[in-house]
Amino acid sequence: MKLSRFYLLLIACASLARATPLLEKSDVFSTGMAGIALYRIPGIVVTPRGTVLAYCEARRNGGADWGEIEIHLRRSLDGGRTWEAPQHIAHFGERLEGNPHKTTDGEHEQTVNNPVAIVDRTTGAIEFLYCINYARCFSMRSTDDGVTWSKPVDITATFEPFRRYYDWKVIATGPGHGIQLASGRLVVPVWIAFGKTGDHAPSASATIYSDNHGRTWSASELAVPREGEFGNPNETMITELSDGRVMLLNRNVSKPNRKLITTSADGATGWTKPIFHDQLWEPICMASIVTHPSQPGTLLFSCPHTLARDAAGNEIPAKNGKRENLTIQLSRDDGRTWPVSRTLDPGKGAYSDLAVLPNGDVLCLYEAATGLVAARFNLDWVTAKP
Repeated sequence: MKLSRFYLLLIACASLARATPLLEKSDVFSTGMAGIALYRIPGIVVTPRGTVLAYCEARRNGGADWGEIEIHLRRSLDGGRTWEAPQHIAHFGERLEGNPHKTTDGEHEQTVNNPVAIVDRTTGAIEFLYCINYARCFSMRSTDDGVTWSKPVDITATFEPFRRYYDWKVIATGPGHGIQLASGRLVVPVWIAFGKTGDHAPSASATIYSDNHGRTWSASELAVPREGEFGNPNETMITELSDGRVMLLNRNVSKPNRKLITTSADGATGWTKPIFHDQLWEPICMASIVTHPSQPGTLLFSCPHTLARDAAGNEIPAKNGKRENLTIQLSRDDGRTWPVSRTLDPGKGAYSDLAVLPNGDVLCLYEAATGLVAARFNLDWVTAKP
């Protein structure tokens, strides 16, 4: 039966709408909101019901990594266009005070740091991990899309097996988000530091994982050691590839100025020797990676696309680049090559985290000049010419 001309026109209009590049932005955590001096360290996930959860460190009195810091969260029921009022969600257990870098009032501060959410598609729950004073790790759970949270449970003992590699003094989850594998396993990237108490270097990276929906957690094999040319691996992002392998993408302070990549069959054991990826620049800043369901092997990567250079334009090895020019890169072959890139914000743009909505649109929560901003875009925007 032939389709009517009107119906064909509707199909054509729908196809055109889907192919229209989309980029929208909304302020989520603005500097000074709710009396917070600075919001940093963004994370974002989408629940099985389509609710968006955006969370971060709320640094109450200043911008330092140590201080009176809380974890705040905002929910969106319309794909990141509007946001409910912020919640202070962690830490509500026994108050744990102490800053090893202060000799006066440090004992009166509680640093709640490095929040990580993991969406469990099997149970529908959101597992949530965070650290306190970079020394203890806690988990909690929401079964109502982030409206309420369970009492936190101390899981610091999960990190003890890493002492066979390094006598760590600092532990940290993520930051950003963790993932659930096709097998059902929950995996969270972590890093440890083994210098003086409270120091974030020297460091190395690994994962912790759960095979019982977050009730208990286990330590992986070490994924990215600090050895040879691998300088201080720390903040790490994670994704599952089309063949089931798990890929870690690692921040580091190394002469090549590139992200380190390693893979594992199960997210815990048999990590490949890390390699520097020439197309993924390392300004020494947290980045994010996410798998897109549009077709197998499609990945998105977000990071400031800058490098430190001398007066002649040559790269300066192991030197911080400027935290600006936040860029989205696209791979269609499980991260082997990244031929497409598009600037998301040419101004200040530092830490970021990525998530995918049920309709395929992508969310990027990132540190901008005004605070934490959520950008919503589609693949057509990434691939379109500016």
